[in-house]
Amino acid sequence: MTEAAPHISVLLNEIVDALAPKPGETIIDGTFGAGGYTRAILATGASVVGFDRDPTVQRFAQGLPADRFRLVQDRFSQMAEHFEPQSVDGVVLDIGVSSMQLDEAERGFSFMRDGPLDMRMSDTGPTAADLVNDLDHTELARILYVYGEEHASRRIASFLVRRREERKFERTLDLAHVIERALGGRKGAKVHPATRSFQGLRIAVNEELAELEAALAAAEVILKPGGRLAVVSFHSLEDRIVKNFLAERAGRTPGGSRHLPQAPAGAPASFQLIANKAIAPGEAELAVNPRARSSKLRAAIRTTAPIWVDLS
Repeated sequence: MTEAAPHISVLLNEIVDALAPKPGETIIDGTFGAGGYTRAILATGASVVGFDRDPTVQRFAQGLPADRFRLVQDRFSQMAEHFEPQSVDGVVLDIGVSSMQLDEAERGFSFMRDGPLDMRMSDTGPTAADLVNDLDHTELARILYVYGEEHASRRIASFLVRRREERKFERTLDLAHVIERALGGRKGAKVHPATRSFQGLRIAVNEELAELEAALAAAEVILKPGGRLAVVSFHSLEDRIVKNFLAERAGRTPGGSRHLPQAPAGAPASFQLIANKAIAPGEAELAVNPRARSSKLRAAIRTTAPIWVDLS
């Protein structure tokens, strides 16, 4: 038996509609997680290749049909290393941290549950504790401001630097409490004072924005003409990258991210937008899953434009 998913997949019906999977097609679920999207796609008769850098998700692959599913433990930015150009029919990405990871205190993502200050989606690389304890004030403030969109980043960084001189940060609640003191407490705010700082650290630890940009470029290469790309994001930084990429590839803006390969002048559009605006969850879904409130879906169809992206 397949283990039940511990969280609700966001915009599930909209994702299936956008991908329009059919029997015999191959769809990449670039963020397998607990397998919610994968199960819905498999139910249509299509085959799925799941990607996830988190080794703990392998248990959710148990019981899935071996003839139509396989799980690759790798970053979704590396999709093009596993597939030939123009060889897949669809790609879905659900960007950010999952509720499954947030709810597991030992992963260190949550400022509401005490756990080791980790925040890694994989089991390699620097942890959030490494960043908080080792980065200088300027770099720490930059991460909080750029990735966390925290306007009080310099003040928070000052508090963190002073505290770590006395005792290193090791636990999530310890960090959250210091951030709360730096901002003067909650004062009735609906959002916890540590929310933005934890977001910034998590994005930096996992290089999430660079990973997203690389994944979009990889999807452009491996999708067949007529293949579909569907991306769910949860905050403005992610959504801006996806929006700009698709708009630029659809010929609607002069350029996208400075980190992404840019279309040559006069190049034909490589994507056609499925909808001009992002698709948001409906009230029925929000009533069941309030965490979906900030989610947005953007989707597009790969055109017959030739491949020009160089990922080497």
